[in-house]
Amino acid sequence: MAHESLTHEEVLLEGFLLLDTPECLRAELIDGEIVVTGLPDGDHEHHISVIIEQVIRKSATEMDFSGNKGLRVPRGARTVPDHVIPDGTLVPHDQRLFRGAGSWMDCEGVSMVVEVTSTKPDRDREAKRHCYANGNIPLYLLVDREKSSVTLFSDPENADYREVVTVPFGKSIHLPAPFSFPLETADFL
Repeated sequence: MAHESLTHEEVLLEGFLLLDTPECLRAELIDGEIVVTGLPDGDHEHHISVIIEQVIRKSATEMDFSGNKGLRVPRGARTVPDHVIPDGTLVPHDQRLFRGAGSWMDCEGVSMVVEVTSTKPDRDREAKRHCYANGNIPLYLLVDREKSSVTLFSDPENADYREVVTVPFGKSIHLPAPFSFPLETADFL
């Protein structure tokens, strides 16, 4: 009986997908590393709430939101995709992308992902930014609590974003279509 030889990446992915992570933790596979994080603090959740409230009230396109949606992101030439869980995933309501999706869905159709930095801010600033660009997600909104700023990354190409706009907390930042409104950040202060 012949046995199929698995690569290190395939074994890593298989092990990751078999993890039974307790509800108080979330596990992601980012750049070939299994990353386990705890629950976010109240300020983290406040920032997410401020963003989502404005999206619901002001967005030109009605959006669906998930704070726990696993995304499967291609990694270029590597065979094993990243598996990330953004703090927020926004998709057009009329596409119904969350309905019927498994635990890990592809990025196609995702309009924007949101991250709020926590104990390891460089992961959100670098590794996850590259993941989302690899997934061709048009917009990545990063709320950087350490730097007291909000950054919008747009126009993904070659595992990064070509356009970057950063404003300090207290200033508004324009979210382009399909949102088409200025996101107010005064409540982050």
